[in-house]
Amino acid sequence: MKIQCEKQSLSEAIAGVSKAVTQRSNVAALEGILFTAEGNSLTLTGYDLEMGITTRIDAKIKDEGSVVLNAKLVGDMVRRLPSEIVEIECGETLYTTIKGGITEYNITGIPAKEYPELPAAAMPARNGEERSGGVEQAISIDGPLLKEMIDTTIYAVSQDDKKPANTGEKFALELDKLTLVALDGFRLAICERPVKAGREVSLVIPAKTLSEVSKLIGDSEEAVVISASKRYVVFSLKGYIIISRLLDEAFLDYKRTINPDHVTRVEVEVKSFIESIERASLIITERLKNPLRVTFDKQLTVRCQTELGKVMDSLPCKFTGEMMEVGFNNRYLLDALRYSGCDKVAIELTGPLAPVKVLPVEGNDFIFLVMPVRFKND
Repeated sequence: MKIQCEKQSLSEAIAGVSKAVTQRSNVAALEGILFTAEGNSLTLTGYDLEMGITTRIDAKIKDEGSVVLNAKLVGDMVRRLPSEIVEIECGETLYTTIKGGITEYNITGIPAKEYPELPAAAMPARNGEERSGGVEQAISIDGPLLKEMIDTTIYAVSQDDKKPANTGEKFALELDKLTLVALDGFRLAICERPVKAGREVSLVIPAKTLSEVSKLIGDSEEAVVISASKRYVVFSLKGYIIISRLLDEAFLDYKRTINPDHVTRVEVEVKSFIESIERASLIITERLKNPLRVTFDKQLTVRCQTELGKVMDSLPCKFTGEMMEVGFNNRYLLDALRYSGCDKVAIELTGPLAPVKVLPVEGNDFIFLVMPVRFKND
């Protein structure tokens, strides 16, 4: 293999596909990127057996071929080259030269045949051709819209793999709307937006995959093309293809957890409520944990007491219903407020131990549920 390409495009491609590279593995190839030179382009692939990212950049191909190079090493080398043009040459012994200007690196590659193949059944068909493996027709979603929905909900994904489905998000596409749902047993985040779709899709996608999709979308206004088989989902955006295994465990019937009624409702300024909680949280530590006592009345009152001391704060609100005092994990309540993206939210309660709803004051763009904490003396 012998190629020449622009340093910037190569460096960006390496950084992009490296998100799917295993940092530590007993299989050396999984710590690397597969470089494939063919035709007039260079294809880079990262794959950790759960998620794969591939992209293609323009290159002058003097000799076609392929090799696996350590992702971190080749990324650092290319980034530090003084020239804007990079030359990569690899012979039959896999001894690889990476050159830019007067700087030249030499590293040993890994045979491409040792790199795991991406699942062909998950790849979307091209030019109208049919592909076996049950791949569904691709759908197109507005990129900024998808990013906003991911960023709004992903905070509620479980970090505990005892329930694998909770480490992902429910991706539910209906003919006129898209819904993303995340939960971890203590909180629930639902984001819903109107879209136009020709069919319905229901998937559970790993949070890591959605996080990388959001990062790759960035500030782009481009649409994201999504296709899926029974086991995989494929996102195509900005010249990248992200392939991910789906989570096939049953996802909670989240609709049953949402009570449409409420006894108490308040509307409160998000910034003021966050600042009040942060003040009360100063006496909460990893060792000294205690719930916040929030009283919902004609004004909101926030109290907390630990061995470090006690605090009371209050702020105005718009109140209807019955006075109620509820205990909260301070971090869970803060997350719901921060990720709302609103200046003002509505909070609805049905009882001191029932899930608390955090909603937009108008519309139904999102619903967050936060489980209350039982006070020790209750």
